[in-house]
Amino acid sequence: MALAACSSAPTTHGEVEGESFHGKELLQSDSNRMATLAMKENLESLFLLMDKLYRRNPAEWKKTAASREAAVAYVRIAIMERQPWLELQEKRDVAALSLALQPTFTGDRVAAFVYAAADTIITAHGGLTSFTLIDGLDPQHVFNAARNLEIANWILNSRKAADGKPLLLSNQADDAQSNLSYEREMGKIIGRLDLLASYTTERYRRSVIGYGQGLVAGPFLQFLPVR
Repeated sequence: MALAACSSAPTTHGEVEGESFHGKELLQSDSNRMATLAMKENLESLFLLMDKLYRRNPAEWKKTAASREAAVAYVRIAIMERQPWLELQEKRDVAALSLALQPTFTGDRVAAFVYAAADTIITAHGGLTSFTLIDGLDPQHVFNAARNLEIANWILNSRKAADGKPLLLSNQADDAQSNLSYEREMGKIIGRLDLLASYTTERYRRSVIGYGQGLVAGPFLQFLPVR
């Protein structure tokens, strides 16, 4: 039985799927494409986190809409269309993130937190969610966004509301049940941001090195006459 179990086919966990070709990709370099895909994945992770947080904190979505699905849709539209979220008092990026994590905040904290986190990421990318050859990234800003999300995550897990309860129920780790899916998803976002920051820095550095290599090695890479 043990041998049969070892030889059985592994459980399917899905497979990598690429996007179909779009004409706008002709205006993207490899790094542009990587930044665009990372942004898409990070926003989708935030939307997944929003749904998880709403499920664990149903009192929050009731402050925004008549259903959890409607609340998710409203926040998603506000993020993708760069519309302000009224409860954040016209604050953006880290200022909005700070307000959303204040113990005295009485609005929909899930919506405010996810909106502010998304706005922080987009602002760090120059206010863009898709990138072409004329767009550049500041790797330090992307790196800073990753650190800001780490700080926000720590505050969310440690700070208490005015009534002494957690700001939001997120992870669950006790004798009865363990659920760290929120932590894992947030870790994916931070990891993507760090990788993009490192890649962008390396790309600029390698461009300079490549240029220097061309100047030094160029004369030695000439074909020699054979007749």
